[in-house]
Amino acid sequence: MSGAGGGKRPSGGDSPPGPPEKKSKKEEKTTTTLIEPIRIAGVSSTEEMDMKVLQFKNKKLCERLEQRQTMEDELREKIEKLEKRQATDDTTLLIVNRYWSQLDENVHVLRKRIEPDAPEDGVNLASPTSAVPPPPLPEGQNEGEQAEQREEHQEERQGEQKQPPPPTGSEELLTPTEPPQESTTGFLSTLEHSSEEELTLHLQDRMQFSKEAIVCLVCVFDRLHSLTCEDESQSDNINVNNTLLEENTRLRDLATLLQGRHHKMSMEYNELVDKVTSSETKVSEMETTVEDLQWDIEKLRNREQKLNKHLSEAMEQLKSGYSSSGSSGGLPGGQITLNIQKFESLNAELEHNQELANSRMAELEKLQVELQEAVRESEKLKMDLRNIPEDVVKETLEYKCLQSQFSLLYNESLGVKTQLDEARALLLTAKNAHLRQIEHMESDELSLQKKLRTEVIQLEDTLAQVRKEYEMLRIEFEQNLAANEQAGPINREMRHLISSLQNHNLQLKGDVQRYKRKLRETQMEINKVDVVTHRQVFAETTSESIDVKKEENEDQEEEEERRKELERQRARERERETDRERERERERERQRSDELKRKDSDTLKMLRVELKKAQESQKEMKLLLDMYKSAPKEQRDKVQLMAAERKSKAEVDELRMRVRELEERERKESKKLADEDALRKIRVAEETIEHLQKKLAATKQEEEALLSEMDVTGQAFEDMQEQNSRLLQQLREKDDANFKLMSERIKSNQIYKLLKEEKEELADQVLTFKTQVDAQLLVVQKLEEKEGILQSTLAALEKELAVRTQALELNKRKAVEAAQLAEDLKVQLEHTQAKLKEIQVSVAENRTARERESSNLKRAQEDLSRLRRKLEKQKKVEVYSDADEILQEEINQYKAKLRCPCCNTRDKETVLTKCFHVFCYECLKMRYDTRQRKCPKCNCAFGANDFHRIYIT
Repeated sequence: MSGAGGGKRPSGGDSPPGPPEKKSKKEEKTTTTLIEPIRIAGVSSTEEMDMKVLQFKNKKLCERLEQRQTMEDELREKIEKLEKRQATDDTTLLIVNRYWSQLDENVHVLRKRIEPDAPEDGVNLASPTSAVPPPPLPEGQNEGEQAEQREEHQEERQGEQKQPPPPTGSEELLTPTEPPQESTTGFLSTLEHSSEEELTLHLQDRMQFSKEAIVCLVCVFDRLHSLTCEDESQSDNINVNNTLLEENTRLRDLATLLQGRHHKMSMEYNELVDKVTSSETKVSEMETTVEDLQWDIEKLRNREQKLNKHLSEAMEQLKSGYSSSGSSGGLPGGQITLNIQKFESLNAELEHNQELANSRMAELEKLQVELQEAVRESEKLKMDLRNIPEDVVKETLEYKCLQSQFSLLYNESLGVKTQLDEARALLLTAKNAHLRQIEHMESDELSLQKKLRTEVIQLEDTLAQVRKEYEMLRIEFEQNLAANEQAGPINREMRHLISSLQNHNLQLKGDVQRYKRKLRETQMEINKVDVVTHRQVFAETTSESIDVKKEENEDQEEEEERRKELERQRARERERETDRERERERERERQRSDELKRKDSDTLKMLRVELKKAQESQKEMKLLLDMYKSAPKEQRDKVQLMAAERKSKAEVDELRMRVRELEERERKESKKLADEDALRKIRVAEETIEHLQKKLAATKQEEEALLSEMDVTGQAFEDMQEQNSRLLQQLREKDDANFKLMSERIKSNQIYKLLKEEKEELADQVLTFKTQVDAQLLVVQKLEEKEGILQSTLAALEKELAVRTQALELNKRKAVEAAQLAEDLKVQLEHTQAKLKEIQVSVAENRTARERESSNLKRAQEDLSRLRRKLEKQKKVEVYSDADEILQEEINQYKAKLRCPCCNTRDKETVLTKCFHVFCYECLKMRYDTRQRKCPKCNCAFGANDFHRIYIT
């Protein structure tokens, strides 16, 4: 029944917005996210910056709203389609249910009319347990009997039609009563709420009830038919038997014909099944291509919307470009040209993408045609290959060649067996010789260990002496440091006094210059007053003989002099104001120099404290090194083994934890991918990713502004550092004088230690040369023994060579016979080559088709890898809420890659030139000092000149 799963129907139109393959590809992209660069014009304050950022955010939110509206419209259309489909399904189910219940009622009424005791049986029939299926009809029943039964049924029906119909049953049969609306709603509610198993059980019970009711009716009709048949005479039976025999013969002929047709139809059916499978594969491929194209269309629509928005923005900027360039002086007019260029480049990209899409469609159509032809040819060849007989295989050249090769290989295998036995005997002798050599080497090793112990005792004595000397030097060094610390505060106080006196002197110099200027001005005024008095005296002597005009001229001159004096007074006031401003600037500079000096003194104090801490840690490390060197070799080995065990256990625990985490992730992913809710969550996560990307762009802009501020502060910091470097140079010059004596004594002690180490190395080299000479003597003895063994094997090989020459002659005779056979087989080979060429042409065509398919597959794989990276990023986004945490995790991963794999604490500094593996300098130095001179990763041996420092930037 089609209505079995009415409530649980899968929505056909409720497909996700993109195909599942595309979605997985989209989610599996890398963690790197490309964000379009946003150009913000010159900003004078943070408020303008915030305004522009808010404008950009509003634009992006508008775009997102438009996209969401389009998505909502599409989803509404899909929901309407699904509702229409569900309504049609519900109507069909209601019609089927109505007519089925009507049929059951009609059958029940017929049973009441025929049998008065029907209700009790009906009650029993309604139960699924008491239901008994009808007995099957015998297979040997002929068509003649069936025809007679049909005629009798027709006569009975005619008789029933002649009888008067009952008052109620006929009306119920003729007029199908429709069920009420409550039953329809109840049927639909049961379909929605009940599961598939409950529905199947309910329908099976109903089917059994209807079957049993119909079976009862059939039994009643059989009884009536048997009653009518008994009344007929035997003559009719004889005639019927004759007709049945004739029909039996005819049916046998028909059965033979039908069997032949059935065989042909089965062959055709198999061919059609193969074609159906091939067509199904083609259909699935076409569906995937259609889904891919739909996804590409959606992407192109989104891109088209973005381009339209960019175009509208560019047009608005073009319209308002001239006015904005005139109003804002800081913004150049090149932004309009940039927008035009961007618009042109976007148009060019769109045309290029359209051309690519057309070319891809043409390639797809060609590939589909070629694939269909290749599938047809492959099906034909498969059919031919499946039906190859054994006689043909035995008569082929390849089978005969294989037989001859098998015989040759069998003979060769017998020879190889003999050689293997001989090789085993040689191996046993070599093992015995090797065991003897190992015993000899063990005895040599014991003697060398004794020598090493005596040397270690001597070295321990020398080490005790060196420690005593080291302690004496340390005491002297501490005394010198105490003396320097006492002189330090006195020097600081003196510096402060000197700086304060310098400032006082500068102030006094400024006052002296000021008084000098005032003195010059007073002298100038005195000179002017003298000149004026001389002129007045001269004017009084000559005033008697001069007219009133001269008096007027004198008045004008006096007025001019007054003006000049006023101008001079103004100039003096201006000079005084400039002097005051200069004095203020000097005071500010002095305050700044005082602050700088204070800061420099604070930094010097911090540096000295750090220097003391570093010296103390250096002393502690030296003491630890001495203790480690003084410890015996067995304890060192134990310590190293314990450290290696701890590291290995920690690595095992970490790997187990990772495996558990990966298993949990896989379970979660399987659960998430199985549910439709997970798809919705993924969509929400994608929206959050885009929102976070916008936030990240805004934070990048803020970072650029902060970097510009940091550059300004950096320049000021560099100026401060230059002043600090000058002060540090003065301190170093004083400290160098104190440390010169200590450095000379330390150098002398180091030279003494180096000479001792060179002497010990020379002694070690002498011992190694002796051991090498002994080993070479042993090698010479072994080579002599091997020479004797090889001579014996050479004699055996000569005997085998004689046997092989005899076999070669026999094979030559066989080769002549084979050459005769080859001439006969050449003719057959030419025929087969002609066929082979035809097959090769078809194979070449298939190969080209496969190559095209592989190119398409590579493209799909690239898309898949890109989307897998995006999926990994999305998983990280699901684990971590903020993008900053994701970036921090990536930074931590990269930092872990840059750490040394041995200690996992220090950074990678040195590289081994033999295997080019990178580790920290301390780990390699420890390995070299403890004579573990092998790479921790690949066990490649290295020496003193095989590791060098590197600087990773």
